[in-house]
Amino acid sequence: MGGDLPGTTRIVGRSKVATVCQQARCPNRVECWSKRTATFMILGDRCTRRCRFCAVTTARPEPPDADEPQRLAGAAAELGIRHVVITAVARDDLPDEGAGHFAACVREVRALLPGSTIEVLPADLHAKPELIATLCQAEPDIYNHNIETVERLTPAVRSQGKYRRSLDVLRIVKELRPDMPTKSGLMVGLGETREEIHRTLADLREAQCDIVTVGQYLQPSAEHAPVARFLPPDEFDEIAGWARRMGFAAVASAPFVRSSYHAAEVFERALQRSGGTTKKHC
Repeated sequence: MGGDLPGTTRIVGRSKVATVCQQARCPNRVECWSKRTATFMILGDRCTRRCRFCAVTTARPEPPDADEPQRLAGAAAELGIRHVVITAVARDDLPDEGAGHFAACVREVRALLPGSTIEVLPADLHAKPELIATLCQAEPDIYNHNIETVERLTPAVRSQGKYRRSLDVLRIVKELRPDMPTKSGLMVGLGETREEIHRTLADLREAQCDIVTVGQYLQPSAEHAPVARFLPPDEFDEIAGWARRMGFAAVASAPFVRSSYHAAEVFERALQRSGGTTKKHC
């Protein structure tokens, strides 16, 4: 199925489900879509937050589309994706911040693709246990929530996002479902120090995060936060070494790594390191 960029484009287009690959201008889109995989972005393509690193449009969102879970599952099945990653815009306008709709998407994919694994990548849901529980009860295989940047830079980079609240999200998932693998992603090159990167990794481990991804921040436009520095590959290797010594079950650290990049392979490495003891459906 390799090299089928046109086919993926047609299937995604017919589904009318947004993808973070397009909306966030991911540098890996051609590679991933050529392999018939994509990261679906539900609840529309308009976000209620205005983060200075993100290319997704900030605007008043449309109401959730009740047919979206079925269209998403159909597209994933047609593509034959074995590890389905579902993310979403922040929906602070909704009473449940979109948790119920997110859970419905997971259940539809599970029903249509029972042999696939499912990774969810929601916003912080304000670290409300009842909302996180709604998503966990849909039984995804992995819960991903990105810390994005170091604590000092969070107020300037993440609109309404809070560093400690993101750590709380990961902790709450483990309290609700101790056997559910958790994952987080960190961007570098925004002006953080080596010590701050190390501290962030340590904070994630303290929150029982199992998997971490680290990639180079790329400025989507002149209106977004500027790149402070481009890290060379050997520094990404060093960061990976820190993370492995801290006990992360799987680490992906390289310039073009993104949270959902090669997500299936990263998840499989985590399972192998844990001895395959993690339940498939938590």
